[in-house]
Amino acid sequence: MSSLRIERVVTHGTFALDGGEWDVDNNVWLVGDDHEVLVIDAAHDAEAIAQAVGDRTVTAVVCTHGHNDHIDAAPALADLTGAPVLIHLDDRILWRATHPKWGPDGYLVDSRRLTVAGTELTVLHTPGHTQGAICIYAPDLNAVFTGDTLFAGGPGATGRSYSHFPTIIRSLRDRLFRLPAETAVHPGHGDDTTIGAEAPQLQRWIDRGH
Repeated sequence: MSSLRIERVVTHGTFALDGGEWDVDNNVWLVGDDHEVLVIDAAHDAEAIAQAVGDRTVTAVVCTHGHNDHIDAAPALADLTGAPVLIHLDDRILWRATHPKWGPDGYLVDSRRLTVAGTELTVLHTPGHTQGAICIYAPDLNAVFTGDTLFAGGPGATGRSYSHFPTIIRSLRDRLFRLPAETAVHPGHGDDTTIGAEAPQLQRWIDRGH
């Protein structure tokens, strides 16, 4: 029996929104075993992601939100792997801004279950960074994949279109910070952290306003 595991691929590209552009490094997460894998956020470089996947079956390409740096390689990765691309319905406007002629294969909703390599993952709708932002909770791996909702040191940015600071605070307080403290946090950019390391800082983030 092959072991269930988490793998990270770091890709580099450009985040563009509201007329600005920024160079970014993105974490692409692979959850699975030797036979099949689920990809979280197809960022920038479909070939690099496909190389990491190897000959495994990709059960789905899940997008944590609709910003271009998290979805720009999704159509190409779908072509390479035959996997369906899934995103939350509330981010369909952002999706269309990047891919006006290519639609996702399905829309995610809160509490939807996804299965890969015999383990169940749960979709948590955590709006704030975008309206359709989600996190993926993997209790068997003691891990949550937070996209741009939670990083080491604070919540995702809320100063651009389709974002709202009080909403992301509610998502953190009511959804993520109710997970076990030892849960590993695997974000869309930067280093890992844990729920227990971040939850005590919530009031400080509220006071500073970001």
